[in-house]
Amino acid sequence: METKRMKQAGLTLLGCALLLSACSGNGAGGQAEGKGSAGANAGAAGTGGAAEPAEPVSITWLNVLHTASPPTGTVVKKIEEATNTKLSFSWIPDASKEERINTSLASGSLADIVTLTILDNSSVRSALKSGMFWEVGPYLDEFPNLKGISADTRKSASIEGKLYGVPLQKALARNGVIIRKDWLDKLGLPLPKTTDELLQAAKAFTEQDPDGNGMDDTTGFTDRSDLVYGAFKTLGSYFGTPNVWKVENGKATPEFETEGYLNTMNYMKQLYDGGYINQDFAVTAKTDQQQKLAQGKAGIYVGALFDSKNLLNMAKGVQDGMELAMVNDITAPGQPRALWSANNGIGGLLAFPRSEVKDEAELKRVLKFVDDLMSEDIYALTTYGIEGVHYSVDADKAATITNQDLWQQEVQPLAGSRPKDYDYAIHDADKLKQEADRLIAENADYAVLNPFYSLESQTWSTQGSELQKIITDATYKFILGKIDEAQFKAEVEKWRKSGGQSIIEEYEAAYKQAGH
Repeated sequence: METKRMKQAGLTLLGCALLLSACSGNGAGGQAEGKGSAGANAGAAGTGGAAEPAEPVSITWLNVLHTASPPTGTVVKKIEEATNTKLSFSWIPDASKEERINTSLASGSLADIVTLTILDNSSVRSALKSGMFWEVGPYLDEFPNLKGISADTRKSASIEGKLYGVPLQKALARNGVIIRKDWLDKLGLPLPKTTDELLQAAKAFTEQDPDGNGMDDTTGFTDRSDLVYGAFKTLGSYFGTPNVWKVENGKATPEFETEGYLNTMNYMKQLYDGGYINQDFAVTAKTDQQQKLAQGKAGIYVGALFDSKNLLNMAKGVQDGMELAMVNDITAPGQPRALWSANNGIGGLLAFPRSEVKDEAELKRVLKFVDDLMSEDIYALTTYGIEGVHYSVDADKAATITNQDLWQQEVQPLAGSRPKDYDYAIHDADKLKQEADRLIAENADYAVLNPFYSLESQTWSTQGSELQKIITDATYKFILGKIDEAQFKAEVEKWRKSGGQSIIEEYEAAYKQAGH
């Protein structure tokens, strides 16, 4: 098992996407206005050798939207004023991003900045390697905030040693279990510390009427159709599943050929067969998953620990007596404490297409804007909003949202646009969020990295997404009782024969070539 203390060797590819395609929003991705101004004044951007251009520089941004609606313009206007820019966003709903990738790449519907998430989609990787986007590694040290991106982060976000965008920096391991503490107390159950105790809590929440309404209308887990960011992968960590790949003596084993993966599938099948998880989890969207907990239909949520604050806010007026607890140290029998690291702490890239950003001068001006986004002031804008309008802050830099509805409309949609989302002085005054941050920081000591995250397999780059679908479908079918273990292993063999064996051999060779 590799922890954060081991070398971040790799680059794995487990399912994500280029956020391309002109979707609702303005300025979908043609030439930005004012490019002449940008080019004329940006040559020494970030070096202190050139004055800001007198006129705001127009920048278009093809971005992902994690909320129901795009932000209204109030906070965006403040960002523009602070960065001397005029911004035009084209927003792509998170649920739609992957299906649009091929069309978007083919049509060239890009923008000055394109948000790419996870970097494991084969089409995205091919586009990055093709020279479609600027290599930014040689420029980062010219800017005060970009300069602070660590060598390990740059390496993990690179492809074959080249960095094709500014890494979105995330905490190393963010997940855990969020559970209804008030339901546990009512049923006389402890805070679960083992997978068995978690199963017992799920069973009790399903069968013992934890809300006291006399109806059989609750389940234990609420989950969604996502084997990575839903419950499955975090539960897999508890059972000793490696993070995508395991390497021993130079030999690679995919996670789905390990005992931990099989034990995780059996655990999830037990939850499903017992009715201890929403029976439609395989087709449930994230927002619906969260609503099940907020509305009192379920009591266990496995995902990012910082979701706890939003879940509690969603429950206001519906489940006002809800009390949530967070657990980050659950283990299975005989297994050490461990938690998978999402993309080795890389949330994706802010990438810059050569078709839109025409020359080095324009690139430096756009990089200066991204550098500005990493400042404390703009982090505060994209996280809390405008002081006195959306939030108040005390002398210790603890911020409290004072207008939740306005914050959700004007600020929350921008949170996914932050190049970095931790290590700032301003912090949330909410005790639940503070506890989530503490537990997430603690998780780093037990983080399991993907040993191949920064490495390259040509077969994966061309066939990886399609091959992964074989395993994803087989995993769901096993959990839902449609195939047995022998049939699952037959699907794994199909994966190997369809190109998986080549992927294994190519990663082994790349791992060896990297000096391991």
